[in-house]
Amino acid sequence: MRIKPIPALLLGFVFSGAVQAAPTFVNGLALPGASGDLFGSSVNNGRLGYFSDLYYDPNRNEWWGLSDRGPGGGTISYETRVQRFTLGVDMNTGAISNFQVAQTIKFSNGTQAMNGLAPSPSNVLGNAFDPEGFVINPNNGNFLVSDEYGPSLNEFNRDGQLIRTFTTPANIVPRNAATGTPNYVNNTGNTAGKRGNRGFEGLAVSPDGQYTYAMLQSAMLDDGGSGGVYDRIIKFDNVTGTAVAQYAYQMEGSSQGRGTSALVAINDHTFMVIERNNRGVGVDSELTTANKNVFTLDLAGATDVTNIDLDATGAVFTAVSKNTTPFIDLDANTLAALGNKSPEKWEGLTIGPKLNDGSYLLLAGTDNDYSVSQNGSGTQFDIYYNPATGARASCDLGTLSNCFAISADGSTTTTLVTDTTGYALIPGVLHAYKVSATDLGGYTAPVPEPETYAMLLAGLGLVGFVARRRQCVTDNKRG
Repeated sequence: MRIKPIPALLLGFVFSGAVQAAPTFVNGLALPGASGDLFGSSVNNGRLGYFSDLYYDPNRNEWWGLSDRGPGGGTISYETRVQRFTLGVDMNTGAISNFQVAQTIKFSNGTQAMNGLAPSPSNVLGNAFDPEGFVINPNNGNFLVSDEYGPSLNEFNRDGQLIRTFTTPANIVPRNAATGTPNYVNNTGNTAGKRGNRGFEGLAVSPDGQYTYAMLQSAMLDDGGSGGVYDRIIKFDNVTGTAVAQYAYQMEGSSQGRGTSALVAINDHTFMVIERNNRGVGVDSELTTANKNVFTLDLAGATDVTNIDLDATGAVFTAVSKNTTPFIDLDANTLAALGNKSPEKWEGLTIGPKLNDGSYLLLAGTDNDYSVSQNGSGTQFDIYYNPATGARASCDLGTLSNCFAISADGSTTTTLVTDTTGYALIPGVLHAYKVSATDLGGYTAPVPEPETYAMLLAGLGLVGFVARRRQCVTDNKRG
């Protein structure tokens, strides 16, 4: 695991002008917005939630896709869940095909569901859960899932049962700094800690399984709030369940709802991160210029900023090294199913299997918000999109009727849409990229679990025994 980058790669991280080869786009899939998971296809208990995060487990050759708090946006009960899916991969080209849900696992705490409903009262987290990041601990196979409400980091067994909750650092908790009272739902009354709906959005695990890294979506209230440009990466010890360091990541800016939405470990100190604005095709987004990029970063030499106010006058710290040349421009390749426009929410990213030529598949995915919106009173609406015209419509839930046009700024108008030909629910999107091992720069896959090693050794022993037995038989025949 302790692989150090070659000097040229290190320079690439330190000096923003250095050349960095980009992965090659292979192909993409548009996944129907009406698809269901293994609990059915009803909107609030079955419609497939694409992809708050993606994870490929190389030890089991398994793909996982995380759904968030549900179509109600925290206002309607939803039992949170994760999907194991299968995906066809051409091992020569990296092309993907044939997405299928193979297993749906709901998260629970004892007999109680981990529910997407917002905490009530707002200062008690309870079993409220808005999952946004997902990895598998290579040392025990358990699920590590990050949440926006707490923000929290939880460990579940492979049946989705909560095992433990890591300790969130006190400075991250959303609270009133004077009284210490938290509000986990929104910013009302809070003066410090993470901002509402801007919790642990990205999650990565070190290849040796010793540490998990959780990344806030954007700056905390007391790090500049909506105008802050420094995000925090929190390093957790997987044995103790406590944070051991925090690092500052500088975003390109803070306008247009900019934030980070995925974190992927390349090795024990270099990572990929998705950084994006909130423009593009979404349920209530503005259809202006989208800006979605994958950057690489390096924690080596960064200051532990646990006790530092990142926007304070005179604050001294070293942020993580970031190559400011995008590793992937997620907007550069588009699909006809979205009218060749970029989706709003690129939120999933994972390193997939090694291909036949030694390169790797990178898989990126979008969150389509279940193609549902809701008004202030909690009434839900299906959101339909016409890729041929770029038009959107808000319709009665479960039907393509009583539809009203959505303007380019994302607001619903009073204009009735009478012809819904060509409209469909907003799809989830997967993009496949091919990247060479050299351009990944010292990639180290998660180490196999002890049980995996044991099975491997047992298998090798069996192979050796069979080989020796065959040799003895051969020798006897010759004799």
